[in-house]
Amino acid sequence: MSLGTSILVLIVAFIIFLLTLILLRKGRIPVKFSILWFLVSFILFLVGFFPGFISLISNLMGFQTMSNMLVGILIFILFLLTIALTVIVSGQTTKIIILIQEVSMLKKKINDMEKKNG
Repeated sequence: MSLGTSILVLIVAFIIFLLTLILLRKGRIPVKFSILWFLVSFILFLVGFFPGFISLISNLMGFQTMSNMLVGILIFILFLLTIALTVIVSGQTTKIIILIQEVSMLKKKINDMEKKNG
């Protein structure tokens, strides 16, 4: 990896780290997702500081090229992220259904009380 590419990777890692930190402080992302993005920025820092590290890992894992390993890792991370988001959406759907039921019951109670008093 050339020096320019290493510097670019370090800049991207720093931006991801800062963005994750800002979003976490503002409460815009949950801690479990911030850990994932901090891990991504840490790995990018390693790749930027030690460019031969990723080549060594890809050779040890049996990949023909470093880019094949990176694509595989990115697909795996996206898969994990998709599963995590599916779990969150399912939980939110259940909570919404419960809230709708509770609001409906409260509206019925209010209507019954208004008819009784009124």
